[in-house]
Amino acid sequence: MKYSILGYLVGEGFRNFFKNKKSTIASVIIMCATMFIFGIFFLIGENVNYIMKQVQSKQAMQIFINPEATKEQEAELEQKIKNIQYVNTIEYTSKEQALNDVKSWSSSVEMILGDLTSDGYNPFKASYVITLTDLTKAEEVQKQIETFDNVASVQTGNKTINKLIQVANGIRTATGVILVLLVLISIFIIANTIKLTVHARRKEISIMKYVGATNGFIRWPFMVEGIIIGIVSAIITVVILGFTYNFVVENIMNGGMPEIVGGINLLTFSDMLSMLFVVYIIIGIGIGATGSAISMKKYLQV
Repeated sequence: MKYSILGYLVGEGFRNFFKNKKSTIASVIIMCATMFIFGIFFLIGENVNYIMKQVQSKQAMQIFINPEATKEQEAELEQKIKNIQYVNTIEYTSKEQALNDVKSWSSSVEMILGDLTSDGYNPFKASYVITLTDLTKAEEVQKQIETFDNVASVQTGNKTINKLIQVANGIRTATGVILVLLVLISIFIIANTIKLTVHARRKEISIMKYVGATNGFIRWPFMVEGIIIGIVSAIITVVILGFTYNFVVENIMNGGMPEIVGGINLLTFSDMLSMLFVVYIIIGIGIGATGSAISMKKYLQV
């Protein structure tokens, strides 16, 4: 008996979905549009997070060592740096290596430095190059390192790091605000669309109430209809978004930008597909069910 009731409720929801074609198509189109806009910001946000992780692994901080420090003092400094919580990797560069690295830039530089260092003079300092596990802690790590003995200076790209963090946080905030707005808009649309169907069947609903049908029994077919609208819209939007995203990324790649900056890449759509699909299905079901429940409230008060 329970199965037959469940089958009836779900079947009525599907019948309503296919019966009210104009209102259903209108709801699907509007929900697809709102979901597509959210999807754009979602994909941008995911790519920003991915780029931040790549930058995090590449962005280096260089600690120049006091030229008068002994090997033992250098080793002690290295251990102190390694013990800092947010340090990921550390690499030592000797004065000689620093000089050779600069000479390798061009023959002109090599010639100038060759004349300058002909008597054994080396203007460069030995240094440690470190990467961090969390870019937001760059200033904190720098201040801590500057308190250590035998640190001549610390060179960082804090301005670049701070701008990247601000951009990432701004996109996350914008995505969250847009999601809330689009959810509210979609709920309003679904509620008003299903309200038209409910209004057309108001006499039938009143009779069902008088013969003892529960609110849940009356409400569920309409909620199923809303859920179906949400799921169908989610699937259509994922497909459209996938084609659009791949088209844009492919054009970026073919436009001579296979790597955005210094080996930093974009995510592929398949990397985000499972997460995006789950998010869309949850949003679609939630919006559809909520919109239907709101639209039914007035007509169940008999």
